[in-house]
Amino acid sequence: MAKMCDKCGKKPQSGNNVSHANNKSKRRFKPNLFSVRAQLPSGEVTTLTVCSRCLRSGEVVKPKAKTAI
Repeated sequence: MAKMCDKCGKKPQSGNNVSHANNKSKRRFKPNLFSVRAQLPSGEVTTLTVCSRCLRSGEVVKPKAKTAI
């Protein structure tokens, strides 16, 4: 699974771990991804890997829950 959001394309960024003595070593900042069932504009339901920001902002529409009769 790619560490990338299917909606906005957010992917890992690089940076530094900085110690108290100001020593620097490379590290990666990974996006906060979730695997969710989403409804596409065509009405099809599929599983997407999306970041928390896309979920929170309403970029992804979750399908209606099936109700038992």
